[in-house]
Amino acid sequence: MPRNMSLKPVGTLSEKADLSSPPSLPDRLLDRWLAWRDGLTGSRTFRRWAAAFPLTRPIAQRRARGLFDLVAGFVYSQILLACVRVRLFDLLAQEPQTLAMLAPRLGLTEDAAQRLLAAAVSLKLVEKRSRGRYGLGPLGAPLVGDAAITSMVEHHAELYVDLADPVALLRGEARTSALAQYWPYAAADAPDALGTERVSPYSALMSASQTLVSDEVLEAYSFDKHRRLLDVGGGEGTFLSAVAARAPHLQLVLFDLPAVAERARVKFAEQGLSERTTTCGGSFFSDPLPTGCDLISLVRVIFDHDDARALTILKAVRRALPDDGTLLLTEPMSGTPGAEAMGDAYFGFYLLAMGKGRSRSAAQLTGLLHASGFGEVRLLRNHMPLQTQLIVARPALA
Repeated sequence: MPRNMSLKPVGTLSEKADLSSPPSLPDRLLDRWLAWRDGLTGSRTFRRWAAAFPLTRPIAQRRARGLFDLVAGFVYSQILLACVRVRLFDLLAQEPQTLAMLAPRLGLTEDAAQRLLAAAVSLKLVEKRSRGRYGLGPLGAPLVGDAAITSMVEHHAELYVDLADPVALLRGEARTSALAQYWPYAAADAPDALGTERVSPYSALMSASQTLVSDEVLEAYSFDKHRRLLDVGGGEGTFLSAVAARAPHLQLVLFDLPAVAERARVKFAEQGLSERTTTCGGSFFSDPLPTGCDLISLVRVIFDHDDARALTILKAVRRALPDDGTLLLTEPMSGTPGAEAMGDAYFGFYLLAMGKGRSRSAAQLTGLLHASGFGEVRLLRNHMPLQTQLIVARPALA
């Protein structure tokens, strides 16, 4: 795959299948094959045979495991949450410990601690060590001291409330939304009027989780050729702080809701960045963005909004950019090869619960960018597209 690639918009979010013309011969053959396959794999007799036959047994076992993991996924997530809340990974990072040592430190009986440890071992969060001790597993070790991941694990308690009745959520029948309350700007008519007490929880979470994205952006994109960066929806300034360390020549501007921008100003001052940073409070739906920047970033902003609002934001960015300026847009995208479940399942339902957002593919974002006055659009390759992908766009010239 090339370092970057130009994108063309493919379809629209409201596109419907065209059933007016008869299917082609290849389509008919494929449909027949898939119908035969579905009937076969849906047969209990065939599944029993496949599980017994040596050549098909590994496939049958893998698919059975995959289906059971879908059924049990919520339980696995709750086990992870329990490990985070009792600080199991932090304790094991100190040294491997026995059940008798761990139980009182976890605040659990030995029976409860043994149940949690056995579950964590099965999920590769913890592993057994010599002399009856337990240590960190390959999936537990990365969580030690990582506020980005652990904050999201804790935050999922709100998501689970909204997903208690997923059909009601899909039909718009859910009476309340925990995520909508957590992200108040998503439903607020005047988000710029929100006070500090309303913005503090989500602002802190975004700040904690931003490092996952910042690392990916800094590895994939060079800021050397730019002189002034505006981060729209920049939160508490975590992304700009990371850029500041990598590009010491760069002047930095942050635009967010007034209460959030004030939190960023204080943090910049604490980091000794006051002379290099400017914070501006407002709403990108009603206030013009600051001008004079040759680079504007949108970091996990567009997927929080429906198409109409996304277009409003992108058009505001285009107006603020000079004709030779650059837009850097980064967020998790649907249809990402190898991360389809993250973009389409996880973020698809997370943003539905939040009330306003939508997970989009790179091609769909390209269509929005073209409609907003951007011409050249490129998708950059990065190391962990599971966490985010990056698009670079430049204004279309008349």
